[in-house]
Amino acid sequence: MKKIFIIGVVASGKTTLAKRLSQKVSVPCYELDSIVHHQTPTGRYKRSAEEQIEVIKEIDIHGTWIFEGTDRESYQCLYEMADTIIFLDTPLWTRRIRILKRFLKQNLGIEKCHYKPDMLMLKMMYKWTRDFEQNRSGFEAKLKKYNEKVIRLRDNNHLDFT
Repeated sequence: MKKIFIIGVVASGKTTLAKRLSQKVSVPCYELDSIVHHQTPTGRYKRSAEEQIEVIKEIDIHGTWIFEGTDRESYQCLYEMADTIIFLDTPLWTRRIRILKRFLKQNLGIEKCHYKPDMLMLKMMYKWTRDFEQNRSGFEAKLKKYNEKVIRLRDNNHLDFT
């Protein structure tokens, strides 16, 4: 496994898995949210889809990587580029609890985030979760095209597939 794409919905455990796996296999990991929302000295801005793809391709030139994120149109190239796709399919009830816990931790200053953890963001995270579940069949159909590369996990605690 040299190029790993970890995909899942909000609060599925993607970032935690990516960091653990990165340490275990000594491969750098990248949060796709940070590629979409680029931090500059003057502030944070959203890159266009074309810019996102260029950043991904630039990272790919250097060899091994782990990318983690949700399913976006600009990430479609990663399905092809990856030699392993990990779908973190955490149960819905677990994700709902994690969203609330994350929101509370961020507002208490226990957990850092790159966005404003307000009520609008909390509502959006639950909306994205609901949208994913309503459109799951479309995502599953896309994933089926890459079946030989896909590892499906129900939680982010099992790294014994490496």
